[in-house]
Amino acid sequence: MSVFCARVTLHHQKKSGATRLLWSFLGACFFSAVLGYRPVIIVHGLFDSSGDFVNLQRFINQSHPGTNVSVIDLFDRSASLQPLWKQVEGFKEAIYPIMQNAADGVHLICYSQGGLVCRGILSTLSDHNVHSFISLSSPQAGQYGDTDYLKYLFPSFVKSNLFHFCYTSVGQRISICNFWNDPHHRDMYINSSDYLALLNNERSNPNATQWKNNFLRMKKLVLIGGPDDGVITPWESSQFGFYDENETVVEMKNQEVYLRDTFGLKTLQARGDVVLCAMAGVQHVYWHSNQTVFTTCMEKWLT
Repeated sequence: MSVFCARVTLHHQKKSGATRLLWSFLGACFFSAVLGYRPVIIVHGLFDSSGDFVNLQRFINQSHPGTNVSVIDLFDRSASLQPLWKQVEGFKEAIYPIMQNAADGVHLICYSQGGLVCRGILSTLSDHNVHSFISLSSPQAGQYGDTDYLKYLFPSFVKSNLFHFCYTSVGQRISICNFWNDPHHRDMYINSSDYLALLNNERSNPNATQWKNNFLRMKKLVLIGGPDDGVITPWESSQFGFYDENETVVEMKNQEVYLRDTFGLKTLQARGDVVLCAMAGVQHVYWHSNQTVFTTCMEKWLT
């Protein structure tokens, strides 16, 4: 039984008229101790900070009492614009000790841009012990859309001409350009993307086999997104779908990276370890604070 459970139990023993509450809480603590809920690590997205995830922490603690939840406080706010490989190294350094202290493994919940950071960690860390990787409204197949974020970051550009900046050495120093995927300039994307094209093994990468094996160490990949997101464009990118050259969405199973199994996605699917959870009516900034999303898409994968 966790110290937290023991303290609350003692507190309630001192009060009368709380028998039912006491036994209910004791039961929750008992199951937490017996089942040994795995630690949960949360990685935030663009312009976020650890303080934005108090609701998600509360949902986890209510459904799985005693769970050790760590929201990594790195690359907050404007610092989240730093190159994704730099963020991968920073988050990896913070996360690895948590993994080492978790004999039964950990769960990752990675939101928005953070989902791509977590893919980088999973691909490059050969001894990770991630059980469930929950990708929460993350542009896993890339981003291509005229969103408010784009207008704020690049006021002189629209989606059709941002490739002029993103596919340069200067552009690749900004996180969003690391996963900017212009369907009308595929060759430039493949040759210039220092992050997503490498993760996807769309460009020759001497580490591709090792990265694929590392990625496949996870037990479950949960892909969450929805049509009313308003930021991830197309929203199906959160489930590895993306535009073709006509800006028609091609679903995950018809994507080249899936068909050729370039980084392990098809293998995961064949194992039965890819879960798709699509929910309408959720805007991008509310995924991590929506209890219905948590109950429907996340809760069962956090044991």
